[in-house]
Amino acid sequence: MIVKLSRSPLSMLLAFLLAAIAGAAIFAALRPPVATVDAQGVRAALLAYPEMIPEAMQRLRDNETGKVIAAQRAAIVTPFGNAWKGAAQPQVTVVAYMDYACGFCRQSLPMIDQLIASEPGVRVVFRELPVLSAESRIAAEYSLAAAEQGKFAAFHDTLFAAGQLSQASIDAAIERAGLDRARAKAFIATPAAEQEISRNLQTAGQLGVTGTPSWVVGDRVLSGAVTPEAMKEAVAAARKA
Repeated sequence: MIVKLSRSPLSMLLAFLLAAIAGAAIFAALRPPVATVDAQGVRAALLAYPEMIPEAMQRLRDNETGKVIAAQRAAIVTPFGNAWKGAAQPQVTVVAYMDYACGFCRQSLPMIDQLIASEPGVRVVFRELPVLSAESRIAAEYSLAAAEQGKFAAFHDTLFAAGQLSQASIDAAIERAGLDRARAKAFIATPAAEQEISRNLQTAGQLGVTGTPSWVVGDRVLSGAVTPEAMKEAVAAARKA
């Protein structure tokens, strides 16, 4: 599900790329003819191979998001409570930004289980990104409360398995996971839950995330329902790096 969180860097990258091309042309015009030939060659190459433009934009975007990830890596990959699955001592950490009201997030769960089963060195960290509804926020708060009580997986799996998100499905997940409801309510009333969700929203905006699910794998950001093959490729690239 695509929901705009903030201005994506993609438009800024496109503007940067076009400005660079224009700047090269102007610079070439002020230099001897040999530089003009170079600028004409760049233009000819772009016209002959227009697929170079999105490839270049993707490389620029990866570079920019890589800087954000590097600067905030600990905050991104460190789970809240036990909101993670997979390796206790991971070689590669995959971070999943999810919303319990997101159908594509639900569809991604089998891919996550398959990844963990086939890649013993991978840990998947789940981060709350409630952007779709008021119930999304309530579910995210109780999910954090479940993680604080060490019962994240039971709450997470039960709530997604329920299908359409509602207050009734949230209550059922609380009961099924065995949460101490009073303790959960007390936790939600503290600044910890608000700060965690606000930090996730802010970081997602800085990464150019526009909806859920979104993934951080190594120095890359992936968006949407990623195929098992694409996720394994991203994990392999992160492991090499």
